[in-house]
Amino acid sequence: MLRLRAFRPTNDKIVKIQLHPTHPWLVTADASDHVSVWNWEHRQVIYELKAGGVDERRLVGAKLEKLAEGETETRGKPTEAIRGGSVKQVSFYDDDVHYWQLWRNRSAAAEAPTAVNNITSAFSSPVPSTKGRHFLVICCENKAIFLDLVTMRGRDVPKQDLDNRSLLCMEFLCRSTATDGPLVAFGGSDGVIRVLSMLTWKLARRYTGGHKGSISCLMTFMASSGEALLVSGGSDGLLVLWNAEYGQDSRELVPKLSLKAHDGGVVGIELSRVIGAAPQLITIGADKTLAIWDTISFKELRRIKPVSKLACHSVASWCHPRAPNLDILTCVKDSHIWAIEHPTYSALTRPLCELSSLVPPQLLATHKKLRVYSMVAHPLQPHLVSAGTNMGVLVCEFDAKSLPPVVPLPATPGSREHAAVYVVERELKLLQFQLSNTANPALGSNGSLNDVGRIRGETPEQLHVKQVKKNVSTPVPHDSYSVLSVSSSGKFLAIVWPDIPYFSVYKVSDWSIVDSGSARLLAWDACRDRFALLESAIPPRMPIIPKGSSSRKAKEAAAAAAQAAAAAASAASSASVQVRILLDDGTSNILMRSVGSRSEPVTGLHGGALLGVAYRTSRRVSPVAATAISTIQSMPLSGFGTSSNSSFSTMEDSSQKSTEVAPSNFQLYSWETFQPVGGLLPQPEWTAWDQTVEYCAFAYQQYIVISTLRPQFRYLGDVAIPYATGGVWHRRQLFVSTPTTIECVFVDAGIAPIDIETKRRKEELRLKEAQSRAITEHGNLALIAVDSQQTASQERIALRPPMLQVVRLASFQYPPSIPPFLTLPKQSRADGTDSSILKDIEERKVNEVAVGGGGVAVAGTRFPPEQKRPVGPLVVAGVRDGVLWLIDRYMTAHAISLSHPGIRCRCLAAYGDAVSAVKWASRLGREHHDDLAQFMLGMGYATEALHLPGISKRLEFDLAMQSNDLKRALQCLLTMSNSRDIGQEALGLNLNDIMSLSSIKENVVDAVQGIVKFAKEFRELIDAADATGQADIAREALKRLAAAGSVKGALQGHEIKGLTLRLANHGELTRLSNLVNNLISVGSGREAAFAAALLGDNVLMEKAWQDTGMLAEAVLHAHAHGRPTLRSLVQSWNKTLQKELEHTPSTKMDAAASFLASLEESKITSLHDAAKKPPIEILPPGMASLYGPNPGQSAQKKPSLALPSSQQQPAKPLLLEGSTTATPQTVSTPSDPAAQPSTESGAPQNSPAAPPESATTVSESGTPSDPSVPLATESSDQGPQSNDTSPQSNDTPVDNQEQPSTPSVSQSTITEASVPPPSISITTAPNAGNNQRTGVRPELSMIDFT
Repeated sequence: MLRLRAFRPTNDKIVKIQLHPTHPWLVTADASDHVSVWNWEHRQVIYELKAGGVDERRLVGAKLEKLAEGETETRGKPTEAIRGGSVKQVSFYDDDVHYWQLWRNRSAAAEAPTAVNNITSAFSSPVPSTKGRHFLVICCENKAIFLDLVTMRGRDVPKQDLDNRSLLCMEFLCRSTATDGPLVAFGGSDGVIRVLSMLTWKLARRYTGGHKGSISCLMTFMASSGEALLVSGGSDGLLVLWNAEYGQDSRELVPKLSLKAHDGGVVGIELSRVIGAAPQLITIGADKTLAIWDTISFKELRRIKPVSKLACHSVASWCHPRAPNLDILTCVKDSHIWAIEHPTYSALTRPLCELSSLVPPQLLATHKKLRVYSMVAHPLQPHLVSAGTNMGVLVCEFDAKSLPPVVPLPATPGSREHAAVYVVERELKLLQFQLSNTANPALGSNGSLNDVGRIRGETPEQLHVKQVKKNVSTPVPHDSYSVLSVSSSGKFLAIVWPDIPYFSVYKVSDWSIVDSGSARLLAWDACRDRFALLESAIPPRMPIIPKGSSSRKAKEAAAAAAQAAAAAASAASSASVQVRILLDDGTSNILMRSVGSRSEPVTGLHGGALLGVAYRTSRRVSPVAATAISTIQSMPLSGFGTSSNSSFSTMEDSSQKSTEVAPSNFQLYSWETFQPVGGLLPQPEWTAWDQTVEYCAFAYQQYIVISTLRPQFRYLGDVAIPYATGGVWHRRQLFVSTPTTIECVFVDAGIAPIDIETKRRKEELRLKEAQSRAITEHGNLALIAVDSQQTASQERIALRPPMLQVVRLASFQYPPSIPPFLTLPKQSRADGTDSSILKDIEERKVNEVAVGGGGVAVAGTRFPPEQKRPVGPLVVAGVRDGVLWLIDRYMTAHAISLSHPGIRCRCLAAYGDAVSAVKWASRLGREHHDDLAQFMLGMGYATEALHLPGISKRLEFDLAMQSNDLKRALQCLLTMSNSRDIGQEALGLNLNDIMSLSSIKENVVDAVQGIVKFAKEFRELIDAADATGQADIAREALKRLAAAGSVKGALQGHEIKGLTLRLANHGELTRLSNLVNNLISVGSGREAAFAAALLGDNVLMEKAWQDTGMLAEAVLHAHAHGRPTLRSLVQSWNKTLQKELEHTPSTKMDAAASFLASLEESKITSLHDAAKKPPIEILPPGMASLYGPNPGQSAQKKPSLALPSSQQQPAKPLLLEGSTTATPQTVSTPSDPAAQPSTESGAPQNSPAAPPESATTVSESGTPSDPSVPLATESSDQGPQSNDTSPQSNDTPVDNQEQPSTPSVSQSTITEASVPPPSISITTAPNAGNNQRTGVRPELSMIDFT
């Protein structure tokens, strides 16, 4: 039944052991007096200490501390140098230990029917006494060691301070007055109990006259009368009661009562809480017996000999739902943990666990036999039991997932009283619970101060619960572990006893049995009163082997047991899942004999909107296959395929290695058709379905997967809440309990594109159905119905990602404490009174409570501090009356307050009441409104969140955009960008203005900077306004953006381009023209020309290209539109090209020389030079040569492009100079497309007399268009020509003259007249506008004039 959670091997036997209630700490002392503190969750040793002798490290540390404090050598030897002697007891002490000790005593006392009204399980937590420290207290024979685990400073109290008597045991007393500080009682070897104050470190008082021998054990508890008592057990076998509540007097106190308990000495005392009765004391003695005592009459109730011939050394009171009848654990020196059945029955002792099966086998080989020397149960998590053995420390886990046998009935509307049904022993009982404070709990007291000066906002107000337990007349057939569940309508209750196996279904109205039979598992449908059960034949009972019987009998019994186990296994494998429905008349009918066609045995059933069936699979999945499975599945689980099992995982997990992924063995079936839905999933530990069947949660060991079901199944995400034991939905809130915490998950599916698509399809289907119905009714006439004009509402559906937010509501921890060396002033070694604590509280009160308008006290924290989680496994009953109800193992209802505004607003929003959520937000500090608004936005309440008074402008803008309140979005933008007073007039800031700013201009610059910062938001707003037809808002935003655009260099190129488009779209031409000059001055020629084109201003467009050096585009544009400026443009363009070509240095030059050379004009001195380097002339078709060829000048070697009418004279063919490789080539006619130029540079020969360097002409172009088209450049020839571009060094001038075959030349080269007016296709490359002067590109493609 137990499995190993953690194991730490040791060399010596562990004789003392203690668990910390809230931290995963375990302190042990071994037989050689070594004390160690171990973190069993992370498997790390926190602290080790040699307590029996002198610990050298502590001694050195103490000396260094004294030196640091300036103390000289002390008189006597330091207390750290005193030998401790044998360790008698180890314990933790801090605020958590103090609180839970008090809680245990009070709640046990409150169970009694005679308990005084002032004892309730809810009580105000004690004032923090240890100031954030965690003490490890070690009681040795010669001294007591108090070690602070936070600061690692210790204090030793030698026995000389305590009347020089050996210390044998200790117990912490509940603090009576604030001045005493924490008190520790030590039992001495002389039978006297001495009490030490941990504030003054002096002896506070003595209890004398009770025992004749030494005192061996001490324990405090509370009587049902509310009196705090101290009970001591001595070596003389006496049990003595003392009053633990005494004030300042240090008189010697006498015993209240003394009784003989055991023949030998008393070894240990334990307090046992009994449901519905006064607490009981359990004592174990050296006489091998265990006695149980009533705490009202102090009569002995019964005496048991748990294990014959062996004396018990440890006892623990235990209450676990998986074993309802076992309530005492005890240990003797063998390898078992023994459990004793409930004292009212036969005192049967059975082994709960054989520990040697849990220890790693290699260790067992080295030792002879495992022996248990100490054992302790976890005070708050009853499923954890720790044992100290001769091989090491074991922390065992005992079925952490089983829950108390209780189920809440659905709430009746309008009633403040709620009910739950539970099973105890063989009785069915009804628990009725409600809030008893008269005030409306929903309003709570949020942060108002009460008289002590402590803050209720900091400690949530106490909710007083009134509860009544009633018997139901129907008896229950079994008293073993049971699981209760209730149908969706609340009319039927099912109880399953999986160990028997048997089930019964009761009708809640009269508790009559409707159905019963043999079944191990049962699950309800979430929508109708039907259930699925796993039928199973009743397996034969396993015979119990009596301890110490003869070997022959044992062998027979073992054979019978093996036979029974085999029969049980075969019965389990043949069991099938059956579905039955309960009708209103109370009859049960079988709907389906067997669900699913799979052959594997069924291991789990999960009810809900779909029926989940888990199958046992033995196959192991390889990690590769597993990741493949996880990607195929509709529900991707984040835990897949990752080796997340670090040292934090349980030992069992890590032994399985993370390579083995949970096998997919869980199939969902439809309740209607019983067909499988979706693929196989990994088996969850439990599932929870929302009442509206909109959300579902599947819990796995380390996380919970949350999905939405409407409009279709969609995985939303997973929440890292490990080891969750149960959960319940309340609209969009999932309340989850884990063994240590209560969490709340707020869930919203958001809006995904697939949801909109599904919605649209459903609408279409509905319309089609309506149409087909109409046709069947009225024939084809229905199709010619006159449709009224449809007003297509253009609705912007904003997509939202899914939202999951986890808030921890309750845990065991004291509110997280801050170590004293961080906050508290340095105090003397003998601490004074608690004034510092009170001061601290006062300060916090001032800091945390801010008073809002109208005298409403405002909560200063975002979420409430965590409340105290009730102890042990819990059933979450859900939210009623504005509080979260939980029911614990003792069938007590607990209420968790949800009234802190931070939680309350979220709950209301999740419930769908966003208006109330905004009202409640007035009680939440303004600094937390952004956080709340983000939450409401995630929940889909952007419009309501806009009403929160404390939200920031940035968030307000997002909310306004989400809720289509564009006017408000604009106002936010204007405020954020500080641009309210801008945009009415052109700014006209030029460079000089920016250099010398006057104050008026300064705020303009601020505004421009603001607009630039939020340019993206401005564009979004303009687009949203355009989409919804709110032109005035778009225009206001455009004004601001244009104003910023008119400042040089404020916006980037793409922003200006977007701005020009939007301005043109709105017809804001004046602002656009302002923008153009700015664009030109920034050098964004393309953007400027684009804007000018939108304005239809040719002059401006030319100016844009010309001023930014994009002359090719200017020429093209002028030619296309027949502009008068064409000639001058072509000239300046050709000059630019010439300049770039002339200064292409062939030798290496330094930067300065090349710069000077680039400044020189081209000097053409003689005809001979001109022939070598003729000026470039690239002209549009049909344009006369720039250099105007006169008829007599034909002999000159100036390039001249003549019109076809004036036939050009053939010149004498010149040889190519300096070229051996280039041979004259024939020129092909344009009609021959196969003769494409195949040249190295891929460039066309540009003019009849152009040198090959002209292949490197500039390739700039103007209007932005598709950049994937290659860059076009001007060429005067139409058809493809063969080029002669041999690779040349730049020194060698090359004359590439016309070929002698004149007719073909006139055909191919001079064919401008036959060309129709060119269709100009100007293409551009990104950012070509800025590199026109930076050098000429060799790969020049053609400008196509065809």
